[in-house]
Amino acid sequence: MFRKTADLQASLDHVLASPKDEGTVEFAQIRPAKGKREARESVRLSTGEGAQGDRWILTAPRDRETGEIWREMQVTLMNARMIEAIAGDRDNWPPAGDQFFVDFDLSAENLPAGTHIGIGTAVLEVSAEPHLGCDQFIERYGIDACRFVNSREGKALRLRGVNCRIVRDGEVRSGDRLRRIDT
Repeated sequence: MFRKTADLQASLDHVLASPKDEGTVEFAQIRPAKGKREARESVRLSTGEGAQGDRWILTAPRDRETGEIWREMQVTLMNARMIEAIAGDRDNWPPAGDQFFVDFDLSAENLPAGTHIGIGTAVLEVSAEPHLGCDQFIERYGIDACRFVNSREGKALRLRGVNCRIVRDGEVRSGDRLRRIDT
């Protein structure tokens, strides 16, 4: 049964209480094929390949003129408190498709585009490219959840999550700390 807007709204204070400077990786996964998810204790990140074993490298958009891979959506993070409000039990989180679910404030105010995030031994850069709910998100979590995360407030808070590019290779483990790096 999908969560209704009133239930999601009631969870917002808990989501907004997420840590702003240093948080925790609550869950990590890769997407080895379309519709497939594989939980991992650790994920190796590479500036050239994205998350090791993830299908991003095969499906990444390319520049029409140069053919270069567009890296603005190499990795996605979603707030663990928000996915818990939407999906409930942790077993229902993977279909969202994000590689990392984190207890961390992902809002545009806290992490403007260009902000660096230390996560495990890797470093990510927050992309200006929005991460929004889509038809697949509706199928998995319902129309109310999609409308909620895609609302004006939901977009500003990045309730659906945030796109990032990898700027330093490294490894990320469940339980690792992540932190905003002020450059």
